[in-house]
Amino acid sequence: MLDTEKLRQILAKNHTIAVVGLSAKQDRPSYIVAKYMQDHGYRIIPVNPSYSEVLGETCYPRLSDIPDQVDMVDIFQRAELVSPIVEEAITIAAKVVWMQMGIVDEAAAARASAAGLAVVMDRCLMVEHARLRAGQNFSS
Repeated sequence: MLDTEKLRQILAKNHTIAVVGLSAKQDRPSYIVAKYMQDHGYRIIPVNPSYSEVLGETCYPRLSDIPDQVDMVDIFQRAELVSPIVEEAITIAAKVVWMQMGIVDEAAAARASAAGLAVVMDRCLMVEHARLRAGQNFSS
């Protein structure tokens, strides 16, 4: 389990976030979290084959279609879909794989970690960012 300092470092150093499963529907958790992070200065790159644009950003069908460097891959997909997403995150040389609350895949996490990626699992990116900002352990 990651400690607060490690989470703070991840959020301080990784500002380009590909959000896999980002919905254009404003009431969906993926949209709410991505919008929050965008409002706090992070670049959001939507990944969802159903859309061409979300949050004013070009939406890509897959991680491997993104032309820019991605720091963090934030996953809003069912656990059984995580493994190929993690493999793509490794291939594109992302630095962090973040599996949202309720998403756990120990084998995929182990592969990502072995490939040198930081892994956060079963935690909400927005909740952790807000918690660290409120505790003055993080500034952004």
